[in-house]
Amino acid sequence: MITDVLREVESKMRQAVDSLETDLRSIRTGRASPALLERVKVDYYGTPTPLNQLAVISAPEPRLLTVRPYDPGSLEDIERGILKSELGLTPSNDGRIIRLAIPRLTDERRRELAKMVRQRVEEGKIALRNARRDALETMRDFEKERMITEDDLYLGKERLQKLIDRYSDRMDEISERKQHEILEG
Repeated sequence: MITDVLREVESKMRQAVDSLETDLRSIRTGRASPALLERVKVDYYGTPTPLNQLAVISAPEPRLLTVRPYDPGSLEDIERGILKSELGLTPSNDGRIIRLAIPRLTDERRRELAKMVRQRVEEGKIALRNARRDALETMRDFEKERMITEDDLYLGKERLQKLIDRYSDRMDEISERKQHEILEG
């Protein structure tokens, strides 16, 4: 029973880490990366559609992204979607392709982005703590119902703490790597 609870909580923790990594990929570091546009939604015929489903996104140069729509008629919609996003990029199009110049980050903007990374990591750690709390409640309920012994509960708590420590350390590593990328970029 404890093993099932731990397996389930580990799955939730893994999802929290994966979500954090995906979220941080969309933070601009001063280098062109197609991942910057992963979360951009475009209002395509009244439906919010991910940009990567409407166009080919590439980085032909270190400071330039190009967006080539599959449907040339969606060019203006894609442009509007990019402008509405929180990326702060200004698209320019030549009627066939959209170019996004990635400007150099100022020191102030780098600090803001590093702070944003720390906030998102803290949100991820809150998700880890919530998963731990739910698992502890479940284990305590098992003990109250005499489905497990007090010793089993104690061992389960220890294993749960090791899990949270491991995933929390993983989030710290991700945070440090991303902040280094932003501040050094």
